[in-house]
Amino acid sequence: MSDDQHIPAPLRLFNSLTRTIEPFAPIEENHARVYSCGPTVYNYAHIGNLRAYVFTDTLRRTLLWKGLAVTHIINITDVGHLTSDADAGDDKMEAAARASAKSIWDIAAHYTQAFKSNIADLNIIAPSEWTVATDYVPQMIAFAEKIAPDHCYELDSGLYFDSSSVPDYGALAGGRDDAAHARIDPVAGKRNASDFAIWRKSPPGEQRQMEWDSPWGKGAPGWHLECSVMSQARLGQPFDIHTGGIDHREIHHPNEIAQNQAYCGCTDTQPGFTGSRWWMHNNFLVDRQGKMSKSKGGFTTLFSLIDAGVHPIAYRLLCLGAHYRSELEFSADNLAAALTRLKRLVMGVEGLKARAEGVTWQSPRIDYLRANLHPKLAPLLEQFDAAIADDLMTPRALPLLEEAIGMKKVPVDEKLCLIAAFDQALGLNLLTLSRADLRVQPKEATITPDEIEAELERRTAARADKDFALSDDIRDALLARGVEVMDGDPLRWDWRLTLA
Repeated sequence: MSDDQHIPAPLRLFNSLTRTIEPFAPIEENHARVYSCGPTVYNYAHIGNLRAYVFTDTLRRTLLWKGLAVTHIINITDVGHLTSDADAGDDKMEAAARASAKSIWDIAAHYTQAFKSNIADLNIIAPSEWTVATDYVPQMIAFAEKIAPDHCYELDSGLYFDSSSVPDYGALAGGRDDAAHARIDPVAGKRNASDFAIWRKSPPGEQRQMEWDSPWGKGAPGWHLECSVMSQARLGQPFDIHTGGIDHREIHHPNEIAQNQAYCGCTDTQPGFTGSRWWMHNNFLVDRQGKMSKSKGGFTTLFSLIDAGVHPIAYRLLCLGAHYRSELEFSADNLAAALTRLKRLVMGVEGLKARAEGVTWQSPRIDYLRANLHPKLAPLLEQFDAAIADDLMTPRALPLLEEAIGMKKVPVDEKLCLIAAFDQALGLNLLTLSRADLRVQPKEATITPDEIEAELERRTAARADKDFALSDDIRDALLARGVEVMDGDPLRWDWRLTLA
């Protein structure tokens, strides 16, 4: 291999601000600072929500692959997010509390823990810090006090940001979006349709579970204010990358940018200032009926996939199979295909590990691999590096992983080293998972694994006695209870899943 082939591919990322892929270099040498919009903890996250965190985890793993330290913040929104994703309606947390007759704090704690469980199940690296909105209300009030004189005005319902007071409002969304702003409830006295609440006053005579005193009356912060304050508090400004779903690109993130510009007071000296140098957005997960939405009622959660017998890493693999900026169709067939693909990957790695018994191998640094990898494997490393460095092109990277697993006539320890390195970026947990781990018991199963094993032992005895009729009866009875018998396979049996 020539020396120029050993040169790492430069990391290039799509910036929603410019709508172009640009070479990435952090503001601080060898240290990237990343902020990701987190969940509003009024309900379980649906799998469309979770695609955003598979994307941000892939971004973080890629930054680590490229040798950068990463400080990653994800916020927990436990106040301020309204029942519309724009700036309309009631606070989602207050509405959930009324509907369930529970404390809003208990609701927030329950769904926060559920979300963190989803993150762990998907093998997503926990953020450097979780920031919780209610912990930052005093800072939000101080932020609003600073920008209010030049950029805000007060109405009976609250303090509103004048979107015309900053240059190029809505540039992230590609300009003023009348369709998006039409989603915002009209408020008497608003100067512009795109103006948004910085502080929402509690209605007269109503006491909310979450409200604070402020210069504009008792109430709660606006949703957009929270992310500006928390990102600045934990990462400073400007920081490197701000991530979120593509729906945030239209209203939430433009409003954050407007606040950031107002706060820094640099609209003339730094007209391009937005608070973050890169704004990155993942596209929607869609089902056959359209974009997934909790407002439709019956939405799919990661918990429901696990209850159906699907290992959560299969959903991660499904996400990695599409580029994060492309829409991803979710269907039973696509999920089943991802689970089958995951099983093949795990079987391949298990076979390599069995052959490597007693052989020392590890997951080395990428620069060490470049200098020491077997000549047949070295091109795969460079191709993989080029794929993930090209705006996280995981659909191009996954076949290289499969090629590495299947490559013949190379030392098994070196193959495992390369696979482990690939998996640092992909996060599939391939060196730890076993086929037995992927055998997730469906919630509606009517038989336990111990009972299955006992029936298989009875079947083995029947076959030894040449009682093939009984053997077939046992097999058919197990199949009727959702268990597939696999003769000749060391795993012996697996759950037969119905995902439709």
